[in-house]
Amino acid sequence: MSTLSFPPVLTSPKDDAIHLYRAFKGFGCDTGAVINILAHRDATQRALIQQEYRAMYSEDILKRLESELSGSLETAIILWMHDPATRDALIVKRALNPDILNREAATEIICSRTPSQIQHFKQIYHSRFGVYLEHDIERYTSGDLQKAGFLGLEVDRATAVKDAKSLYKAGEKKLGTDEKAFIHIFSEQSRAHLAAVASAYRDMFGNSLKKAVKSETSGNFEHGLLTILRCSENPAKYFAKVLHKAMKGLGTNDSTLVRVIVTRTEIDMQYIKAEYLKKYKTSLNDAVHSETSGHYSTFLLSLLGPNH
Repeated sequence: MSTLSFPPVLTSPKDDAIHLYRAFKGFGCDTGAVINILAHRDATQRALIQQEYRAMYSEDILKRLESELSGSLETAIILWMHDPATRDALIVKRALNPDILNREAATEIICSRTPSQIQHFKQIYHSRFGVYLEHDIERYTSGDLQKAGFLGLEVDRATAVKDAKSLYKAGEKKLGTDEKAFIHIFSEQSRAHLAAVASAYRDMFGNSLKKAVKSETSGNFEHGLLTILRCSENPAKYFAKVLHKAMKGLGTNDSTLVRVIVTRTEIDMQYIKAEYLKKYKTSLNDAVHSETSGHYSTFLLSLLGPNH
């Protein structure tokens, strides 16, 4: 579901490429024009623009954008230009950089994607960086993030009940926690299945699976399991919370703001906006508007689409 609020685009990717080339030419870049075009093109159109630009000017438009833009705006537009799987691979690679190690960003991407999306971006990760995602996770996160999130299939109610029982036995029922059982069920099933497990768990044991995870696990492992759970139950609510946290208090966490807005715009942004308004009594657009400025602000607000 796309929330991009553009009218039907009457220009062709070729026209767009020509206009972008003009915006780059001369002294300084016409950033407004660049945003005006790119923020209002869907994924297919953006891919075609890249092809046309390369064919006409023998230049990679991403390299050009990198040299013309800077800061958070550059990060946002470059991520926006990539297809979702490549974008995920880039975000996770950056998050696993030992200098900045952003476990939350890596966990969020890995734990909020469907098993088939994970398979896809793992392949791109390997072909792009020449290393397996699992190896990087092992290398940079001392193994605790490793336990959270890979692979999966749809399953039925009976399996959900069986899995709920296994989790109860592995956690609340025994002294200490059998982490392997949690890893197996959380990482090898689809989000839909996990939501069914959570509901079966509540029915049978009168306690929420979330509470059980909080009392039975800790650290990044706990964070990973909770992210998977929240995203299986209500991804929009989860991302509304992440955005709010990025903007509250002094200063704004721009990398989180960019990551969530750019990766969710063409997925479920309308739902995230609705959850945000419901929970924080202010619109996401207004919050972003007050926390950002200039072209960067214009770009993010263009992605968010109209306020209502």
